Amino acid sequence: MKSLIHKLRDFAGERDWQQFHSPKNLAMALSVETSEIVEIFQWLTQEQSFNLDEAGREHLAEEIGDVLIYLTSLADKYGINPLEAAHAKMIKNAEKYPVAKSRGIARKVSAP
Repeated sequence: MKSLIHKLRDFAGERDWQQFHSPKNLAMALSVETSEIVEIFQWLTQEQSFNLDEAGREHLAEEIGDVLIYLTSLADKYGINPLEAAHAKMIKNAEKYPVAKSRGIARKVSAP
């Protein structure tokens, strides 16, 4: 994660793009890139969504890369490690969605 953060800082710095990388702009770019992932699956059936062809997988990989770049850049603005944030959120989710009340249920359930 640290290596990626440094590469992203260097990449933006070499191009003098930090001036454009406000939290607002990064959040907006993240939203756009996430929407591009949604677009890949937009008209596919459930089954088709599990069976992308090679070009579809490559396109998905590029968009996932874009999402990770913007997410990491946004987190970096606030000194947040995305991996640590994800681990902490998983702990909260385990408490919020206990297995006994959540297993096999797609809707939100209340914790005990």
